[in-house]
Amino acid sequence: MARGPGDAVRDVPDGGSGPHAELPVSLLADLVRDTGASVGMVYVLAPGERLLRLALVSGVSRRIAAPWARIPMNTAIPVVDAIRERRLIWLGSQEETAHRYPRLGLVLPYDFMLAAAPIADGGPVWGGVVLLWPVWHPPELSPAEREAIGAGCARAARFLQREADRGHPPEIPDVPHLLTAPHAEDADPLQAMAALAFAERLPVGCCALDLDGRLTYINPAGAELVGAGAAALLGNRPWEVLLWLHDPLFEDRYRAAVVSRRPITFTATRPPDTRLSFRLYPNDTGISVHITPAADGSAGPHATAAAPSPAEPVGAAALYHLTHVAAALAEAAGVKDVVELAADQIVPAFGPAALALLMLQDGRLRIAGHRGYGGELISRFETASLTSDTPAVRAVSTGKASFYRSFADLQRDYPPARHQDDMASWAFLPLIVSGRPVGSLVLAYDAPRAFPPAERALLTSLAGLIALALDRARLYDAKHSLAHTLQNALLPRSLGNVPGLDAAARYRPASHGLDIGGDFYDLIRRTPTSAIAAIGDVQGHNTTAAALMGQVRTAVHAHATSGASPGDILARTNGLLADLNPGLFVSCLIVHLDLARHSAQLATAGHPPALLRHPDGRAEPVTAPAGLLLGITPEADYATVDIPLPSGSVLALYTDGLVERPGVDIDDAIAAVTDRLAATPPEDLDALADALLGHAGHPTPNPDDIALLLVRPHQ
Repeated sequence: MARGPGDAVRDVPDGGSGPHAELPVSLLADLVRDTGASVGMVYVLAPGERLLRLALVSGVSRRIAAPWARIPMNTAIPVVDAIRERRLIWLGSQEETAHRYPRLGLVLPYDFMLAAAPIADGGPVWGGVVLLWPVWHPPELSPAEREAIGAGCARAARFLQREADRGHPPEIPDVPHLLTAPHAEDADPLQAMAALAFAERLPVGCCALDLDGRLTYINPAGAELVGAGAAALLGNRPWEVLLWLHDPLFEDRYRAAVVSRRPITFTATRPPDTRLSFRLYPNDTGISVHITPAADGSAGPHATAAAPSPAEPVGAAALYHLTHVAAALAEAAGVKDVVELAADQIVPAFGPAALALLMLQDGRLRIAGHRGYGGELISRFETASLTSDTPAVRAVSTGKASFYRSFADLQRDYPPARHQDDMASWAFLPLIVSGRPVGSLVLAYDAPRAFPPAERALLTSLAGLIALALDRARLYDAKHSLAHTLQNALLPRSLGNVPGLDAAARYRPASHGLDIGGDFYDLIRRTPTSAIAAIGDVQGHNTTAAALMGQVRTAVHAHATSGASPGDILARTNGLLADLNPGLFVSCLIVHLDLARHSAQLATAGHPPALLRHPDGRAEPVTAPAGLLLGITPEADYATVDIPLPSGSVLALYTDGLVERPGVDIDDAIAAVTDRLAATPPEDLDALADALLGHAGHPTPNPDDIALLLVRPHQ
């Protein structure tokens, strides 16, 4: 691939001046060139947010990339998995893409191969890179391509780290920077004129589209065949100018050509009965189109023989965006997730310059989320009484959408209205579920908009999807609040004050389900010089597991204060579970801390081993005879093991959420946490606990609950 004048230097520049550094386009340009990828995207993790934002894009238009301009870190998509797992993700076929990532396969149902990799160089992950290749690429990446991807990501990470160290965080534009494909050296003027004359003389039609679908050239034969002058076509997308091409199928063929980089053929009928064959030949700079009269049977497998007739149809891009939003909303959990997802997706995908989503709360209409509006303007309209006469309130009270092409149109319906947002057109959409209003959606456009019937129908459908998601999310939040209250009631509010013993604890629920689980911990003072430390894990992530956890923790507490040994505590608690017969099993680890003798006794019921950090900095797992999980059989016996516990040592008790990860050997995971325990200074137990939790996986969601208890005896 030839280099452009802006790509002559491989070294990344030192960054822009001022408080922000502009991400160099060479980070993506060089990576695309070195790998031969047809499409490339660079994502950066937004500071302070669990969100990926698209900063650089190459090989496709912004319209095609719009659904992925902002990606929450809990989205099931290759670049998020690459960041979470800190490894390269490779999808070698359309079938594999659809199987592993259904949403991606639904919105881009074309043939391509994909690689996603984290932007990292041994330290923190700063974002991710996505690359696409046509299907004629070999089924696997070559070693050279993998090396180029790794080197490019490391180079980007070094740049971002260097700028962060300088206090210049990268500036992530609201609209991603679009790289133009580098062209060969300028053609000889005489050759260019000869090529133009050649095309003008051809008796068959030919034209050129850029990657955004806009027509950049058409010869006289082509203009005559489509029945329109070149002046009306140049700079426009053909399916937006020629009424007989107003069908999503035709725009879809253009999208397929751009994404797959494969020749595409379709036929269309120009009224009244002229059938034309279009052959699209894409590359990195645009699409060449060959237009000829269609012979019977020449349409090929991707053709249509009938002319579309709708007056104002919705384009393929809008339909794909609607599908993408619908799939994303189906995965959103709480109200906050729905609001942020809707705000992040609608602005880049559907064209408004600003958006406000309002929800009914306590008899008022309150702004739940917005994009494109300044904080000062939003604060003026933060809440609205349902008795006020505004377009947003009327949409809720009447259940009818309203569309205004201009402020004059809006003011005719609302004479007191003042033009405060510098916008040109507006849509006010009610959010209705089963006849019940839940809020309204306000879309504002910075250019006049006609809102044809098909677009009104599309936006109304969009509002319906958001309303359903909000209603479902409200129910989820109510259950979540109940579960959270139950969880807080069952876990200890604070660790007991045991003289001569420092302690720190952490609990992090799983990032799915009801945000509640059956993990528990406790520290129970037995005598002035001894205590019982306990940690356990009940199967499940629901209120049933939490309720059983409360019963188990109460039983452990009662038996611990009675003077029973760790093994007896487990045996008695196991007997209780046998009587309750809850159908759930429990792992548990009990430790008797004897501060006077600087020793500890441990017994385990199928629980991960405790970790011991010695005063000299060495750390190791503590092996103990593995007893059966609690609740399997009432006859289970639990042996006790003694270990030294000198002053300055740290004993770490944890549940399996800290160490279990898909595809990672459990022994390797425990060894990695042990190494982190050894490498982290133990003086501040809270900082040590946070360091161990951080090892469990950031910035991505954790698949299981995590409970952690650290104890350190001192003189």
